[in-house]
Amino acid sequence: MERRPHHPLLPPPPPLLHRGTDVLAPHGVPVDLLDRMLIIRTLPYALEEVTQILAIRARTEGIEVEDAALVKLAALGESASLRYAVQLLTPARIVASTAGREAVSAADVDEVHRLFIDAKASAKILTEQGDRYLL
Repeated sequence: MERRPHHPLLPPPPPLLHRGTDVLAPHGVPVDLLDRMLIIRTLPYALEEVTQILAIRARTEGIEVEDAALVKLAALGESASLRYAVQLLTPARIVASTAGREAVSAADVDEVHRLFIDAKASAKILTEQGDRYLL
């Protein structure tokens, strides 16, 4: 059964039934099977792994990064998220090139870290200061 997008003026789409049964299930898959299919055990990356991933990503994007900057990025990747650390690479390169340098330094990483916050820090600020924002 093909699902159509819900429009406010149309009736809601019918629930998905598991084929040949009267069982309501998300995605048309029985819940016990869905649970077994979606549970994938993962472990957090170690600091050395984060460093290696960042070095590979920087090399792929053609960004020259000093060792001290890579250490700082890896620490940010471990404390905040790997995605955040990877996303800081390009702004750090721009800051370095604006200063006339080819390689990203630890100071460049510090500067972009002050300019951009990660998702966890953003959520924390929003919960603490939610009354100051329009809803």
